Amino acid sequence: MQPETKNRTFQIPAKLYRIGELVRYTPFSRQTIHNYTIMGLIREAQWTEGGHRLYDESVFERLSKIIELKKTKTLWEIRQILNKRGQDKSA
Repeated sequence: MQPETKNRTFQIPAKLYRIGELVRYTPFSRQTIHNYTIMGLIREAQWTEGGHRLYDESVFERLSKIIELKKTKTLWEIRQILNKRGQDKSA
């Protein structure tokens, strides 16, 4: 007999990505992803028990913005822009 599933909501965990997956899906190297994390351009969402960084899906949008901004801005300027946007959203 099947368990009853009426009116149940399932909590689907968000997909988290390791650095290797970011490298696979973006034009950035492992070192660049690491550097951008250290610089505060992107942020990890969680850490594994083994100490590996995990990134949520929002990192892809942020990396796309970085690509676009790098055409005319320095990394320091990009960090200022992205940090300001983050503050504007939380206000």
